[in-house]
Amino acid sequence: MNVLILGSGGREHALAWMISRSTLLETLYVAPGNAGTGSLCRNIDLQVNDFDGIATFCLKNSIDMVVVGPEEPLVRGIKDHFASEKELSGIMVIGPDRSGARLEGSKDFAKEFMKKYNIPTASYLAVTTDNIDEGKKFLGSLNPPYVLKADGLAAGKGVVILDDRREAEKELDDMLRGKFGEASSKVVIEEFLDGIELSAFILTDGKDYLLLPEAKDYKRIGENDTGPNTGGMGSISPVPFAGIEFMKKVEDRVIRPTVEGLQSEGIDYRGFIFFGLINIGGDPFVIEYNVRLGDPETEAILPRIKNDMLEILISAGRQELKRQKTDIDERHAASIMLVSGGYPGDYEKGIEISGLEDAAGSSSADNEAGTEIFLFHAGTKLKAGRIVTNGGRVLAVSSLSGSLDEALKRSYRAAAMISFEKMYYRRDLGKDLI
Repeated sequence: MNVLILGSGGREHALAWMISRSTLLETLYVAPGNAGTGSLCRNIDLQVNDFDGIATFCLKNSIDMVVVGPEEPLVRGIKDHFASEKELSGIMVIGPDRSGARLEGSKDFAKEFMKKYNIPTASYLAVTTDNIDEGKKFLGSLNPPYVLKADGLAAGKGVVILDDRREAEKELDDMLRGKFGEASSKVVIEEFLDGIELSAFILTDGKDYLLLPEAKDYKRIGENDTGPNTGGMGSISPVPFAGIEFMKKVEDRVIRPTVEGLQSEGIDYRGFIFFGLINIGGDPFVIEYNVRLGDPETEAILPRIKNDMLEILISAGRQELKRQKTDIDERHAASIMLVSGGYPGDYEKGIEISGLEDAAGSSSADNEAGTEIFLFHAGTKLKAGRIVTNGGRVLAVSSLSGSLDEALKRSYRAAAMISFEKMYYRRDLGKDLI
């Protein structure tokens, strides 16, 4: 089978690593990819929203499956684009069509969906310029902090949490006036939920699903969860508090109602669903849906999956997931994100990275102790034979080991072998759980 992965981050490198090991694979491409994916397969100079260019490439190279990494092409309707063209319609696209992608593309749609199918979530109100007074009154009914979310995609920057009501009212005005562009022409105001967050994942064929390992990620740039939000500074899996009893509640109250709700809505959903959850007193509530795998959680959960990834993706595309069963490694995974100085604000690109071979080589030294090290490239590229930085989040250093404490130690040891100017990473990941 010939496979094209869309994306250029650590999630896509981890997917490429998994798929490249499949006995069912003939040729693997990634568009646009990074230096890490380039070492596994062929990178293609195509952007993820260039649907015509992607379609032309697929036809010329006999692509059988397209695995969509990021959310934007799904929300924009890449699956619909393929389904609408006779010569493309036979290509499997792993990811939902535009109607299913609204779970992530519209916060209002997601909240209405959860309300309709009795999926636990925070109380909310969707606000536009037509009911802004009602929105400010709703803010007054809530206890601080106040949560405001741009309805559409805002490159991970559309969520604002404020403690002062007047500031929240001003922020509401600013968002509706276009602070986040078209994405905040509608704003969802939510009740703040206080608890411990975690991420759950499934692969579904629209009828059945496979539950994948759960993870906990760390969003803020600073240690002890301080500073601005980022795309994610690292993740761990499994999550200690997400035991059998808790995950049964997640399946019964969240996952099954979601899959059944999609069926009831007539949405043919074949792909991944990410459930952003919060544990409140032992009960799960949904903060958000994503219609793809999370990043950096992917870099922690995929090393724990023993299945042939391409085999289960084919089963999802053919609606045959009922025949599959996940085989999960019992070891603990810890993934640490190395980022550029200045991230999530301004940062430089093109800085040479050193120590990658030493860090990767530490895996063989650890194998006797039951530990494996993985380096997943995120913002990197090859320039004149050198690997250089090409983004804010540069590399994910992941490990598998017998305990969370040991996995963290091994990941941090490998991370210390890598260097580039102004490199930064959090040194407190997992400490809140040990």
